[in-house]
Amino acid sequence: MKLTIINYGSGNLHSVHKAFEKVNSIIGSPYNIVVTSNPLEINESDKIVLPGVGAFNQCKNSLLDINNLYETLEDKVIQKKIPFMGICVGMQLLANKAYEFGNHNGFGWIEGEVVKLNTKETFQVPHMGWNEVCFEKHPLFTNCKQGTDFYFVHSFHFKAAKKENVLATTNYSETITAAVINENIFGTQFHPEKSHENGKKIIENFLNWKP
Repeated sequence: MKLTIINYGSGNLHSVHKAFEKVNSIIGSPYNIVVTSNPLEINESDKIVLPGVGAFNQCKNSLLDINNLYETLEDKVIQKKIPFMGICVGMQLLANKAYEFGNHNGFGWIEGEVVKLNTKETFQVPHMGWNEVCFEKHPLFTNCKQGTDFYFVHSFHFKAAKKENVLATTNYSETITAAVINENIFGTQFHPEKSHENGKKIIENFLNWKP
């Protein structure tokens, strides 16, 4: 089987790749993991991971600038429904709209919008560090305990329009979405690749996931 990590110039490719390779090895290396922006390789994928660090629109435009990349992703994820995981900005791109340095369209794969954290003075922005996560019962959180800590780095968050698309939440001055779900589409605001043993569980669950 083939798992593709999308390379569109996002800053955390190395750490994501390393984390997925490590967990893949632990479970017997069922996947050939590749890092690429080549639509022909992506078209052969059984699972796709979209990392993301930085500003929403910059990430989106970098992805759209690669010829036929978005079209291939949409075909594989929306039409053929292979398992997909977005991380941080890779999750935020799934929304309809984002209001980070302007008004920008997202993929529209999960209904909602990306807005700035509405924090009190005692809460710094960006939100950077470990936070407890509460989640709905789902195979993607197998072997995780309620209130498990994951690592976050973000200034904006995903406000899902439908409750059924919110898989997990955390609290940082307000309740914010920590993970989203829509059939074969999964996204985390936190960084599993930076969340040590807890993050490895999420990665393993995604590798084993059969939506």
